[in-house]
This record gives sequence, structure tokens and C-alpha cells, in this order.
Amino acid sequence: MRFAILSRDDNKSEVIKARMKQYLNDFSLEYDEEKPELVISVGGDGTFLEAFHTYRHRLQDTAFIGVHTGHLGFYADWVPEEVEKLIIEIAKKPFEVVEYPLLDVKIHPIGDESYTSFLALNEVSVKCADGTVAMDVHIKGAHFERFRGDGLCVSTPSGSTAYNKALGGAILHPSLNALQITEMASINNRVYRTIGSPLILPKHHICELLPIYHNRKFMITVDHRTEEYDNIDRIECRVSDEKIRFARFRAFPFWKRVHDSFISDETT
Repeated sequence: MRFAILSRDDNKSEVIKARMKQYLNDFSLEYDEEKPELVISVGGDGTFLEAFHTYRHRLQDTAFIGVHTGHLGFYADWVPEEVEKLIIEIAKKPFEVVEYPLLDVKIHPIGDESYTSFLALNEVSVKCADGTVAMDVHIKGAHFERFRGDGLCVSTPSGSTAYNKALGGAILHPSLNALQITEMASINNRVYRTIGSPLILPKHHICELLPIYHNRKFMITVDHRTEEYDNIDRIECRVSDEKIRFARFRAFPFWKRVHDSFISDETT
């Protein structure tokens, strides 16, 4: 089996990366950064997102697994104390594949049929570089609302525990083929009105965000990468036909992952 390892730029992660690479090579596995069948992320959730975007062109042929070297990471099944066990599992045992939905994002400029396309594992967020976000929200081609506020976040089910959760969105089980739209500090008064609640859309419902004022500059963040855009006609979000493949060597139920990440068992 071919494998690659991406690590966070710190000493602890680099040491674990070197150790895993050496041991897996000793087990006759091939280190291949071009066409890996398994990508191992060593670091935090940011490192895992970087691994996903590095190999997003190989989603059908590559599975991902994470080792967390800091506080508990949501995408990391393993901790440094378990590295030797993980090495043996990878070398000796076929892994189970678990697939999670992704978000397909297309940014369409005004007067141009071309567009910029992204895949998001967590979310896309839209903010204004110089003031309030003002956008019409369309669902399945029909106008739903006119939003004014700090911004909008469209997340995947696995990303629902990230920025979406901080905004008060719902946590969705990643087996659901859905996306979620969550508001950031919407303006609601006698003049302006939005739904004020997160919206969960199924796979066949497309969400479009259309700027009201086309002279505004927008800060668009896809997972951990932010770019500035202007001259936007619309931002189209849908559940992608592609999925990320996670390598599982042991059961790690989603709700246990949520519990371990956000809830303490300590009582007072």
C-alpha cells in the first residue's frame, strides 16, 4: 500500500511523522506523496483540512486518517500514545472506509460564464470586507429571503461541529447528505427580517447567495483558506457528488466524538 504523511510544523508532530514513515517502510509499505492510497494527518484539525485540500483531486483513490498531537481533534481518531498500535493496524489489517459528504461551492462572476469552483470539508463562510453583508438567498431557484448582517455560513454535516456550531447552528450526523445555512448576526427589525434560524437542506436543494450591491468586496473562506472577491453575481452551494473517505481501523461513533470534543464528564 502507498501512503503519505502530512504534519503540523512543530517538533512533536515531525517526530511522529518520521517515526511512522520509518516503521511503515520497514513493513514494506511504500511512501508516495504523489499517489497515496492512505494519507495520515499528524497535528490538529487544521492539518487534516490541509491534507484534504492537498489530495482533493484523489478522493476516489485516497482515504484519510488523523493523529492528533494537541488537544483532542474532531477529525483525529488516534493520539500519540497509540501510534505504535496504529502502525501495526495499517501494516497488517485492511481498513474500513467511511464516507462523509462534501460541499460543492461555485463563485460566479458578473458577465462571465466561467466560475471558480471549490470543495469544502467543513464550510464556506461569506463576509464583507467593508461593512454589512446584503444578499438575497435563493433555494431551489426561488427567492427565500433578503439577508443583512455580518455574514452567512454554509456547512457540511461533518463541518457542523466547527464554525457552524459557534454560530448556534445544529450538529448534523455526517451520514446525512445535507448542507446547513447559518446566519451571522442578522439584522432583524421592522424594516429587515430574516428567518433567524439555521436551515438544513437535502442534497437535491441548491442554495444560491446573490449580492444586492455588486460594488462590495467579499471575504470568502473555504475551510481554512480566505480569499477576497468582487464583481460576484452569485455563490452557488450544493452537496457534492464527491465524498471524503475516512480510513477506520476501529469503531469511533460520531456522537462519542461529539461528546469527547465538547462535553466534560466532570461533575461539580
